[in-house]
Amino acid sequence: MSLQQSVEQFMYRLAELCDDRDWDGYIEQFAPECEFHIPQWKNEDEITSDPKREMSLMYYADRTGIEDRVFRLRTGKSAASTPLPRTLHLIDNVRCMEQGDGTVQVRVNWVTHFYRFGESGHFFGTADYTLRGEGDDWKVLRKHSVVFNDHIDSVLDFYHV
Repeated sequence: MSLQQSVEQFMYRLAELCDDRDWDGYIEQFAPECEFHIPQWKNEDEITSDPKREMSLMYYADRTGIEDRVFRLRTGKSAASTPLPRTLHLIDNVRCMEQGDGTVQVRVNWVTHFYRFGESGHFFGTADYTLRGEGDDWKVLRKHSVVFNDHIDSVLDFYHV
């Protein structure tokens, strides 16, 4: 399998694990040191770049942030996510480039459709990933997702992007 095919299959599997709410499988795809960032728009053309100094829609310095969100989902301690919406992630335009340090930089376009409380909606944007090969598979070292929606009229959580 080519690098392109391998990365595409990984991206599709990651989306499927999230849509299927296979949280253990989903979390396992992220390295413990994985950074997860959704920046905020500063203006029409510029997003924030430093999550430690500027506002972000979401920022986790490592995988424990995602693990905490999953714990809250499973225990009902996330009122904003109860009931959990149904999601359908669509991944397109997967581009990847090998780096000299054994990692792969990946950019994808995405749309996530969701349904909750009799209402449907969608979020859309781009995501940049840094992946590290582990055997025949990949681990996410970094996920940086830009949400293009101007208005967020509902809850936005990790499972939406």
